[in-house]
Amino acid sequence: MKRRKVVFLGAPGSGKGTQAKKLSVKFGLPHISTGDILRNAVKTGTELGLKAKAIMDRGDLVPDDIMLGIVRERLAESDCADGFLLDGFPRTIAQAEGFDRFDSVNCAIQIDVPDSALLKRLVLRRTCSSCGAMYHLEYQPPKVEGICDKCGSALVQREDDREDVVKSRLRVYVEKTEPLVGYYREKGVLHNVDGDRNIEVVFSEIVRIVEAAGDVNDER
Repeated sequence: MKRRKVVFLGAPGSGKGTQAKKLSVKFGLPHISTGDILRNAVKTGTELGLKAKAIMDRGDLVPDDIMLGIVRERLAESDCADGFLLDGFPRTIAQAEGFDRFDSVNCAIQIDVPDSALLKRLVLRRTCSSCGAMYHLEYQPPKVEGICDKCGSALVQREDDREDVVKSRLRVYVEKTEPLVGYYREKGVLHNVDGDRNIEVVFSEIVRIVEAAGDVNDER
């Protein structure tokens, strides 16, 4: 079966989620965000959520075995038959190696953004407490301060968007996640994209990369 399988790499705030969502619409592939899955588990108070909450609030990474289990179950669903877009996974070499034991990717998009810009993007980000819509106090503010345009609920700053936690997340990324760039470079599937530009400009480049990568015959 021919499948298009893409993984997005980049530090927190680099725009992985935004670009993955746009690419999902463009190619009709499921956008799989392990961050969203984990946050939903926290919100609903599941066993997984209770285990993950304290870890996420510190800005640390959720253990590999939990993440691998979540991803493997998700990829077994029918909407992944033609491919998928991974956002936020894998985050460590161990996760990448574990993932390669049951699947693989044929295109890795590394979105590069300077740390100073990342800090500004995240610390000024606000999220709707009800519908999850996202805003930015400078780049995309709500029409009414502190209120969601879509549903009228209060906007909040996520715990992992506090400045101290953001700095911790960036340190963790450099230490544990950045080595993935070399991992996928060695596999010959890595593509670097300058993410410190207009969203549509970045998206156009990513579309060209994914289209050029083409489909891969893969029976897994």
